[in-house]
Amino acid sequence: MKKLYFLLLISAFSLTVFAQSDENMGIIPVPASIKKNSGQFVLDKTVVLVSAEATNAKNADLLNAFIVSKGGFALRTEKALTKGQKAIVLTAVGADELPAEGYSINISTNEIKVVGKDAGLFYAIQSLMQLMPEKKNDKITIQAATIKDYPRFGYRGLHLDVARHFYPSSFVKKYIDRMAAYKLNTFHWHLTDDQGWRIEIKKYPKLTTIGASRNGTIVGNYPGTGGTDEVPYKGHYTQEEIKEVVAYAASKYITVVPEIEMPGHASAAIAAYPELSCFPERDTWVGENAPWSGTRKGKQVQQTWGVFDDVFVPSENTFKFLEGVLDEVITLFPSKYIHIGGDECPKAYWKESAFCQQLIKDLNLKDEHGLQSYFIQRMEKYLNAKGKSIIGWDEILEGGLAPNATVMSWRGVDGGIEAAKLNHDVIMTPGSMGLYFDHKSSASPDEPLTISGLQSGFSNYTKVYNYDPVPSVLPAEQKKFVRGVQGNVWTEYIESAEKVEYMILPKMLALSEIAWGQLDRKNLTNFTEERLPLHLAKLDGAGTNYWVPTPIGQTAGILNGKEHTISLKTPVAGAKIYYTLDNYRPTETGALYTTPFKVNVPEGKKKILKTVVITPSGKRSVVLETVLNNGATDVKTK
Repeated sequence: MKKLYFLLLISAFSLTVFAQSDENMGIIPVPASIKKNSGQFVLDKTVVLVSAEATNAKNADLLNAFIVSKGGFALRTEKALTKGQKAIVLTAVGADELPAEGYSINISTNEIKVVGKDAGLFYAIQSLMQLMPEKKNDKITIQAATIKDYPRFGYRGLHLDVARHFYPSSFVKKYIDRMAAYKLNTFHWHLTDDQGWRIEIKKYPKLTTIGASRNGTIVGNYPGTGGTDEVPYKGHYTQEEIKEVVAYAASKYITVVPEIEMPGHASAAIAAYPELSCFPERDTWVGENAPWSGTRKGKQVQQTWGVFDDVFVPSENTFKFLEGVLDEVITLFPSKYIHIGGDECPKAYWKESAFCQQLIKDLNLKDEHGLQSYFIQRMEKYLNAKGKSIIGWDEILEGGLAPNATVMSWRGVDGGIEAAKLNHDVIMTPGSMGLYFDHKSSASPDEPLTISGLQSGFSNYTKVYNYDPVPSVLPAEQKKFVRGVQGNVWTEYIESAEKVEYMILPKMLALSEIAWGQLDRKNLTNFTEERLPLHLAKLDGAGTNYWVPTPIGQTAGILNGKEHTISLKTPVAGAKIYYTLDNYRPTETGALYTTPFKVNVPEGKKKILKTVVITPSGKRSVVLETVLNNGATDVKTK
């Protein structure tokens, strides 16, 4: 007999009881250590907020604003603690003894003492806000505890491609808010690609007057069967908008790393300035699978997805152009790093170009891969002279790695391993480990249109959570070169801000835990059953879009046997599970799951358990199917 054993979530449990019973007090990402103590701190309007250092003022205001929203009252602020006062104390005293970005919170019956400075104090406030339950009788009762916390990695990143689809700066700020709440500290902003140039460069105005617009967008999945929609698509950020976003991110201790793609993924720039191509006079090549008939005249911003042969020619004019672009980028982004792409650069035009072939000979290079390495190293040298360092996708390893480059390993983990063995810094972001958030979360036909996921598989929060960014095959002395981990969001099939949210949540919460949480503190069961349901309920109540997980305790596939015990748990606090056994799709009119039940299947027959989770706001999970089989011969294994 096969059983699906999990505890039933009793819907009568309030979020408060649920959070306070959890050993990690509902905090995501999991703290380095947390110890519950006896007693409780009762937060009400008699409590004062003590913050002596001027540098703590913004964090004090942040906490007080949250208490107003949570409890309906504001705390009186003081510079010093008076004996006998009940207080929340924010202080930097002792913070220098903590690890970088670390903090401590000590909750007793009479005081909550928060120690940290700068980012550390900010992250302490995020944790403190998360562990506060709902108010009762105008009071918020908080479990006494001692929390000590610091991050595993210094680089905790989330990426957003705005070239394929463009999102206004207001949404980018919201994206940054979500990152900050979960202690991610690096926003990788993919600003240029074949389908659009999204950043204003004053020296080269055509980059936005021409390069920021395409004449249509592919309909359906690549290579497309419906042609393009023939609707012009455009959008870019002014330099003032860029500055505003960068400053906003900095206020939340997030560094913005811009990406300017080179030498490939350059169609938008070449459409604006055809002389940047090996063959300026040649029409844009659209390939045999182009979703339109006929020939497009001139250079075009690409209307479809994929990789294109028309890349930057490595001429002095191109280098001068890119140096001019980067000069303006540097003034906008104080980040130590500038991402220069370096991925998916076809060599066909370089092989065909007499200029490129002569350059290979003149530079005594082996081949076109050596020419790409020359291109990257030259740009690195220029940026190093400006006090910046480069990050590139793992293709920059081909032909020889630039001396000071950081490698972003996306084609699996091998590129990161190779770079670390060469003593180069590495950011792990392999699509095969679920870190390409634009991939669908399941094989369900209910999933929206996304990239197929066939090459790197699906991406769901469980897969992300189970990934360890430090490859076990690395020698101990080289594991230190793994500086962090990043989730990527490529937007070919993500045409709206709401769909961005659907694709990144709750994967982003799992990312935060593997980026911040210590390895020995990972616990998938605690994350999935205790903490995540609370956070998803908060997202639900706030009207944020997200992928609703399927019931805990049910898996897709086939379970063999005569008798099956169905025991499920809701993945979102307050949600309901509906099910059917008659092969119809479950809805609110179906059977409501309340307690575990048994299903008997006659010999030679099968029954199909179909479930759907419906949240308080009406959001729905995909329908999940489990075949309960007792010798039926028409059962197919997917």
